[in-house]
Amino acid sequence: MPDKHYRSLVKAVSWRLTGSVDTAIITWLITHQWKFALMVSGVELFTKIGLYYAHERVWEKLSFGRVKEAKKPSFDI
Repeated sequence: MPDKHYRSLVKAVSWRLTGSVDTAIITWLITHQWKFALMVSGVELFTKIGLYYAHERVWEKLSFGRVKEAKKPSFDI
């Protein structure tokens, strides 16, 4: 069953929130500047949501690595 567009968008947002926290922590560990770390993670939050959404929609159209579902027998009574 194919995913709806809003499912892809919610997945993109939830994944990017997780990734942005990671980016902020790594940036802070390198620079010791919370303002800079939050700025970097804030920018990449929005750009990567768009990229992930587009990536997800392209993969939704590909049959690569999918198992075809067997047709269920219908019983007409």
